[in-house]
Amino acid sequence: MENNLIEMIKRGEDSQTQFKLRFDSVDALAAEISAMANSEGGIILVGISDTGESIGIQDVRSLNQMISNACSQKIDPPLTVSTHNMFFKNKLIVKIQVPLGANKPYAVNKRDFWIKVGADKRRASREELKRLMQASSGLYADEMPVANTALSDIDIYSFRRFYEEQYDLKIDEIELALETLLLNLRLMINNQLTLAGLLLFGRQPEMVKPQYQIKGVAFAGIDTGGNEYLDSEDIGGTLPAVYKSGMAFLKRNLRRQQKGQSFNLPGILEIPEIALEEAFVNALIHRDYFVNSGIRLFVFDDRVEIISPGKLPNTVTTENIKYGIQIVRNPLLLSYAPKLKIPYRGIGSGISRMIRECKKAKIPAPEFIEDRKSELFKVIFFRV
Repeated sequence: MENNLIEMIKRGEDSQTQFKLRFDSVDALAAEISAMANSEGGIILVGISDTGESIGIQDVRSLNQMISNACSQKIDPPLTVSTHNMFFKNKLIVKIQVPLGANKPYAVNKRDFWIKVGADKRRASREELKRLMQASSGLYADEMPVANTALSDIDIYSFRRFYEEQYDLKIDEIELALETLLLNLRLMINNQLTLAGLLLFGRQPEMVKPQYQIKGVAFAGIDTGGNEYLDSEDIGGTLPAVYKSGMAFLKRNLRRQQKGQSFNLPGILEIPEIALEEAFVNALIHRDYFVNSGIRLFVFDDRVEIISPGKLPNTVTTENIKYGIQIVRNPLLLSYAPKLKIPYRGIGSGISRMIRECKKAKIPAPEFIEDRKSELFKVIFFRV
């Protein structure tokens, strides 16, 4: 255990490791604990200086009482941490293990919300608070109202066609105002479109939310640093339209191979279409819509990258998603997708299907990369 502690101290402070010589107030301690719980969890070593020197503490009983008070009385909702008293270089120190919070956001004194930024902490912004609430399933971006929208922003013809096909009812024959119908379907709230309403049935979603447009670029080479590209497209519209256009962009920038087919057949896409479809649809449905940036479709000479804004939610990792682990981030979009002929199956099998299809095509399995610092998730398919 001491060897692990030595290594930890050698690495220095970061977003999940904090050194504190002492705490002079319960509020200061609560702020450090809540910041870690609102972020990725971590360890606070009390009795260690900022430079990693073991100074030790004098009154461990008072510190443990302060920890108890901070977690039960100062932090809301209350939080449970574990502590370990230990000797390091003949000095008594206390290790506080802070879990990744399951009930975010945690407030100090019911008003201060802290998050970690590297080795430091700061108060969370309004958008960050929304994402913290989303992480604990307390808030969904697709159910939020979109400012400066109204009934006039709905493509009435598109919605009418969807409703009558889906429910086998004529809108004109039901005794409900259109606004009430949209409210019941959670496509409007407070006389504004929800994000789901805008993205699924908006007349021009890209005019209201231009930051959500998809950027497709086919590069000449293997990185983004060159000045040449082979194809480029800014893709906007409703999610069904975006899905069709995005897949068309990917397919026209990939090779087709004969692979034993008749000369007169169009050939088989070098990366299985089903695998690309799964990755792209997952990006559309599961991306973090509290992050104001768009999905990117990058085609290079040696690979294809599908890049989604936002980190993986909660306890989902790049490893356990391969086994079907998923946390629903946008339940409205998920429920409407298959009804709008967006091929989302919603059973957690998309990642394994991508891997299986690539194996059948005898190409390398895709890579799944989460960049928590840049807040993005990337699926990489390799071209051979």
